[in-house]
Amino acid sequence: MTTLAPAHRPGVRLSALAKPLCDVLVDSAAALRLAVERSASGATIIDAGIAAPGGLEAGRRIAELCMGGLGSVRFQDAGGPWPVTVFVHSAQPVLACLASQYAGLSLSHGEGKGKFQALASGPGRAAVAREKLYEELGYDDRGAAHCALVLEVDKRPPEEIVQKVARDANLAPEAIVLVLTPTKSLAGTVQVVARVLEVALHKAHALGFPLDAIIDGAGSAPLPPPGKDFLASMGRTNDAILFGGRVQLFVAADDDRAAALARDLPASASRDYGRPFAEVFKAFEYDFYRIDPMLFAPAEVVVTAVPSGRSFRSGRVDPALIERSFLG
Repeated sequence: MTTLAPAHRPGVRLSALAKPLCDVLVDSAAALRLAVERSASGATIIDAGIAAPGGLEAGRRIAELCMGGLGSVRFQDAGGPWPVTVFVHSAQPVLACLASQYAGLSLSHGEGKGKFQALASGPGRAAVAREKLYEELGYDDRGAAHCALVLEVDKRPPEEIVQKVARDANLAPEAIVLVLTPTKSLAGTVQVVARVLEVALHKAHALGFPLDAIIDGAGSAPLPPPGKDFLASMGRTNDAILFGGRVQLFVAADDDRAAALARDLPASASRDYGRPFAEVFKAFEYDFYRIDPMLFAPAEVVVTAVPSGRSFRSGRVDPALIERSFLG
């Protein structure tokens, strides 16, 4: 178990930091091409790509909301064949990425073909704090006055989902905000690619690297065109990170541990690396859980051992696989 040192769990509330970001989405809905509604019980539902068109800027702001106000996301041109690159940074990467951005909260209602199921990300996860991960982090945001979650879905959640979130967060429905971002939408594409740093943190955790030794981090990945459907879009957004993602982590660790992390962290260290994600998914008969979980990582990493000042690089960007995915 890794419990964050006090310096890594400051006296901040993720939901409090995220509240102004939610307010801006609502106040700027027309400019961002979002639709804002109230559920039957009073929760705020923000549509960023189902009936409303949304867009890249909406996705950028939603990605910052996903990071609980502890991360910045911007667009830049890295000079490659795909002109738009998503750049992400956080001075509190463990809280921003694992306590907030990681899609670890499962929400479901109903049975059969009408079943609603989604994985939720965002600062509201820490307000619910039912995932084992929060015990490991030694951090939660229980008692928050506000609960914002981002759902990667293409349909509106039923009222029962709103009620479940409200109960789990011990809040009135009026304090709940659900942001809906279909994978195929422009906003959905941005907010998934903006997880390039998060997947590095998640894999570092899976490798057993001490989270309290990760003191800063940044990453970037090319922005793919949305696919024609969910599967194609899921494939391209994953490939943007697996084949084009670049991350640098700054760690308070000795050179041997930093070098080992750099060696094991890239996606190419996985047995399933080498084909576009859509092809891998199909090969495993669309069973996500048969895919090697160590595949989900950036293409290239640099790990800097702050005490010695030495940096260790591993993996590489693969332009050919990016082109195969993005143009396929």
